[in-house]
Amino acid sequence: MVTVYEAAGGQAGMVRLAEAWHARVMADEVVSHAFSHGFHPQHSHRLAAYWGEALGGPTTYSESYGDESSVVRTHSGNGPHDEMDRRAIVCFDQALDDVGLTDPLRQVLHDYFAWATTTSMTQYTGSADDVPNGLSIPRWSWDGLESPTN
Repeated sequence: MVTVYEAAGGQAGMVRLAEAWHARVMADEVVSHAFSHGFHPQHSHRLAAYWGEALGGPTTYSESYGDESSVVRTHSGNGPHDEMDRRAIVCFDQALDDVGLTDPLRQVLHDYFAWATTTSMTQYTGSADDVPNGLSIPRWSWDGLESPTN
């Protein structure tokens, strides 16, 4: 069976989606605040590698940039931000439209992003120091979140 990553166009598809999402969030007055202190010049490519790994692609992110602990730390210690999360998901859905993805792939990608935004990335609102070391990037398939033994 084709992975979600492959169905989305592989690395090139992930980069297109990451660039479309980044453009959407930078235009959003609430979500853009998350980037107000700057961001890595290769943010979209790193994000594409992260999403790619999570969606069944190669382990490029883990091998080159960091593990889940480093990603979660980046998103931690800022208190709850439900409105920002909600708007980030709306931006993602708009980016899916921008790159022309349709159901069932669109729904699977929406479900992944909504889960990652509201669950995985929001576990440690108090302090980034609370994030444990050694977390692995969660994997997402056509059926949703995979157990660590999959």
